[in-house]
Amino acid sequence: MNQEKSKSAGQVRSLTRALTLMRHLAASGDGMSLTELSESAGLPPSTTHRLLTTLESERFVRPDPQGGVWRIGVAAFFVGTAFARSRDKLSLARPYLRRLMELTGETANLFVESDGEAICIGQIESRHAMRAITGVGGRVLLHSSGSGKALMAHMDAVRRQRIMATLTLPRETQRTITDRDQFEAALQEARNLGYAVDDEEHALGLRCVAAPVFDEFGRAVAAISVSGPSARIPVERLPTLGRMVAQAALEATRDYGGEAPVAAE
Repeated sequence: MNQEKSKSAGQVRSLTRALTLMRHLAASGDGMSLTELSESAGLPPSTTHRLLTTLESERFVRPDPQGGVWRIGVAAFFVGTAFARSRDKLSLARPYLRRLMELTGETANLFVESDGEAICIGQIESRHAMRAITGVGGRVLLHSSGSGKALMAHMDAVRRQRIMATLTLPRETQRTITDRDQFEAALQEARNLGYAVDDEEHALGLRCVAAPVFDEFGRAVAAISVSGPSARIPVERLPTLGRMVAQAALEATRDYGGEAPVAAE
């Protein structure tokens, strides 16, 4: 029995080490030599070579004789594309929406951008009788909503420019941003803070904080938000909610296989 446990532990350790090598190769666009991989992974060269040859036999890595380096193989591509096909934003985000609702007591939402608006594709409602008014399938304008700002702030640059060119910034309340320069400033603030705020800009008496979920290119593909009546979300509470929503969005990004963009210094 002890021998079986020892063998099992050794197999798990080898698998972990092999996956570590693949992660290092994936992070290196130009491939890595045996010595570089060995040093990066903290493994002896002999162990590194044994793992690489095993991975090569399954086509997860491949040697490049001309460059003297190892690269990611086609089998890793097949696995990666299978994950990409199976990615379901709502299924991935739902546990975080529920956790946010439980922690904050407010309605948690998932929005995506569609035709220059933010559309709600998922929601866990607050247990309070008084709660947010936008349900699943509801649309809100990008410039007057927390989710819209979060999506716009980290959207693909070409897409953002196209939307900005046609955005009219209509007034929904007396607090709605209707000036283009102020809107650009709000987007920059959202990038700096890591979350965006709707301070009664979409509807009087309603406040919202939202943070983006990123894909592998650092582009916002969705926004997680918490919304509720201003009576329960005073301005002083917004930073705390913002940090909670940003953390949930960061974890959802990780599960989605995405990566938050590096902030410019």
